[in-house]
Amino acid sequence: MLCVIDFDMAEFESQPLIGLTLEGLRKVASECGMPSFSARQMAQWLYVKRVTDTDAMTDLSKRARASLREHGFVVGREAPVAEALSVDGTAKYLFRGVGDRDIESVYIPDRDRATLCVSSQAGCRMNCSFCMTGRQGFHGSLTAAGIINQVLSVPGSENLTNLVFMGMGEPLDNLAPVLDAISILTSEWGLAWSPKRITVSTIGKLRELRVLLDETKVHIAVSIHSPYPGERMGLMPVEKAFPIKDVIALLKEYDFSHQRRLSFEYIMFKGVNDDRRHCQELARLLRGLDCRVNLIRFHAIPGSDLTAPSAEVMERFRDSLNAMGITATIRASRGEDIMAACGMLAGKNRKQQ
Repeated sequence: MLCVIDFDMAEFESQPLIGLTLEGLRKVASECGMPSFSARQMAQWLYVKRVTDTDAMTDLSKRARASLREHGFVVGREAPVAEALSVDGTAKYLFRGVGDRDIESVYIPDRDRATLCVSSQAGCRMNCSFCMTGRQGFHGSLTAAGIINQVLSVPGSENLTNLVFMGMGEPLDNLAPVLDAISILTSEWGLAWSPKRITVSTIGKLRELRVLLDETKVHIAVSIHSPYPGERMGLMPVEKAFPIKDVIALLKEYDFSHQRRLSFEYIMFKGVNDDRRHCQELARLLRGLDCRVNLIRFHAIPGSDLTAPSAEVMERFRDSLNAMGITATIRASRGEDIMAACGMLAGKNRKQQ
């Protein structure tokens, strides 16, 4: 059963410190009359020691902590308001989102790995026909605080090994907060993660994709789902604005032969994109790119006539791609019983809770 949050107006007047980069924290220090080195001290408390109250920042003077309170600054951490646990160990967490729509994060344990799938928006503007998030419409973009709060506030967050921007929303439709979150995750003053631990999934917004490639070293995952423009547009209306051929042309300008990984997400639909013709065209389209293809079984969602192909069909598609020189794997489905698998995240309308 979901918990309903009782909001206090003071919460809307406060300014969260989590989600701020070192530059942002320097501005806070200046505004509060604190020395500039206080920014690094606050970053240490926020992202390394993970405090939940500014009073716990004990190497700041009492006067400095009082000034933070007077200026309305709070740590800004918020616990999830509900959780669901899958039989396979996957956990889904509901967080306060934007407007009337809460957002979801998914924690995926797998032997020595623990991956968190984070959301960047409440809803999505991309309107992909196979995705529950897209079907609910767009409700707003998360701030960097809303993104980082997911990372810091899920149970077991200290054990995370990987993070994927594959939850609700299109990350490149909310680029500035996503870049700030990546900076916090990878900078030495933040969580100091290697960018190899982070993957950003996108439909391929061209200008924003170039910025992401130029300014970060995170892995890239591009949603493709059909190699044919007309068919892809039927599944993903954004093909009209961002043709996959243009996305691939941009990606070919970059080197993915070393540590940065490029992958293509290919959800398989029975009788739609799962035959030899699609396999051959996909291999032709991706030839010359150092990449891999993740084949994903479609997870049925309400109101959709799409269905998943058999395991045998998916294995044959994978083997054919590999035979044509395109590395392909089948992604294991996790959390389907709690609506946490790929394409199933929808959050909650707070008015209906």
